[in-house]
Amino acid sequence: MKRLNKFLAECGVGSRRKCDVLIQEGRIAVGGEVVQSLGQSVDESREVVTVDGRKVSAAIKLVYILLNKPKGYVTTVSDELGRKTVLELIPKGVRVFPVGRLDKDTTGALLLTNDGDLTYKLTHPKYNVKKVYQVLLSQPIIEKYVKKLQNGIMLEDGVTRHCLVKIIGKDKRTVELTLMEGRKREIRRMLQALGYDVLKLKRTKFATLSLVRLSPGKWRYLTEEEIEKIRSIVSREG
Repeated sequence: MKRLNKFLAECGVGSRRKCDVLIQEGRIAVGGEVVQSLGQSVDESREVVTVDGRKVSAAIKLVYILLNKPKGYVTTVSDELGRKTVLELIPKGVRVFPVGRLDKDTTGALLLTNDGDLTYKLTHPKYNVKKVYQVLLSQPIIEKYVKKLQNGIMLEDGVTRHCLVKIIGKDKRTVELTLMEGRKREIRRMLQALGYDVLKLKRTKFATLSLVRLSPGKWRYLTEEEIEKIRSIVSREG
């Protein structure tokens, strides 16, 4: 036997808190009977559980991992060139996939999961998911280029979307960029178009996730609260 809200969360219905709300709204049934109690348990091997009349099952346990990607790893499941992949940094047997990509020399926040629906939404431009990067430049940035970055840079695949730019440090060589799209090598190409080389590039935040107390190469599972928050930002239609 298992608590009903835990079972529903394992089926990917939502966090336990959200599942409790669904129970209170009378949208959950066990064995054809609408559930009346938040504390109800379920025998998943014998009883059929439905949400709004649709059967749910825990065939796949959803997993969410935040990794602080170090330099030198490619963001793929496998690599035909034999390079190190980010999956080598997490326990073997955990079947997850990277959400989006960071190139080999870029470090920082990377989400890995087997939640295909969430992955789609987090990587689709219409959901405007924010990504924050810290960039070390080859030379100080000047104000007119800050404005150009903010307004959009013409690249070979079109004009980049509006982004936020913050200069960090007195030497003006470190900038923080907040983007809401994820083109291939976008930041490096944007700055190269303005005559700058990127010496270091780190993603410090992805959606609602940050790297607080997570050193390079280390990882951790998301908490239920973090999962709920990251789902909430893409629950709306874009």
